[in-house]
Amino acid sequence: MRIYAALIYIFLYGPIALIVGFSFNAGKYAMAWQGFSLQWYGKAFSNPLILQALKTSLIIALTTAFLSCIIGTMTALGLERVQGKLRQFFDALLYIALMVPSIVIGISTLIAFVTLFNIMNPYLIAAWNFKVEMGVWTVIAAHVLFNLAVVCFLVRARLTGMDRHLVEASEDLYATPWGTFRQVVLPLLTPSILAGFLLSFTFSFEDFIITFFVSGPNVTLPIYVFSSIRRGVTPEINALGTVVLLTSLLLLIFAQIILRRSSKYIQT
Repeated sequence: MRIYAALIYIFLYGPIALIVGFSFNAGKYAMAWQGFSLQWYGKAFSNPLILQALKTSLIIALTTAFLSCIIGTMTALGLERVQGKLRQFFDALLYIALMVPSIVIGISTLIAFVTLFNIMNPYLIAAWNFKVEMGVWTVIAAHVLFNLAVVCFLVRARLTGMDRHLVEASEDLYATPWGTFRQVVLPLLTPSILAGFLLSFTFSFEDFIITFFVSGPNVTLPIYVFSSIRRGVTPEINALGTVVLLTSLLLLIFAQIILRRSSKYIQT
């Protein structure tokens, strides 16, 4: 079983290790080692197309994470006050958002936007000579649809383990509902909200499938990488993929550390 497990891990992570290793290749061929060099990292981040794609990805990921944290936290707090079949219905919607494949979300979101734009644009053009099209905001809307469920479940897990006596003590001391939330509930929820922010940022930053369907003319970093490898893999793409991989791993590790520390704090 150990040998079998080792082979599985090699199969899963071997190609990733090759990409990371060959990103330091001095030669111009992706899979022909000709010495160690960092030149491709410099060339990747001096490319104006890559920098523009990186800027677009950061704007989308940061906005998605911010909106997902707000909406997901509000959803979690609201569902705590809902019981019975109504809560089961909303729970099912949240689980569906996580379980549905990305390609289904991308296609369905594309159809929804196109249908909505076809209805709205004739009136907008007639009234203000303006029409809405696919762009950064449609990508953000599609990403928030998925990521708010992630934040909601993280915050709900935190709410479940939170000591209710703290809220009751605040109310006994004549604190207003807003004061109780601001001084008691929100500080206790902050670790899970921060973890949700990091996870939402990571999922949005590296997403390709949903973004590909709803991005319109905008090019994000994953779309740029996909378009580039259709012409052949280069060490520049390996370097870019390595940076994206390491950034995602660091954010996920940081989010996991926050969640573990918050769970230990709840237990103590």
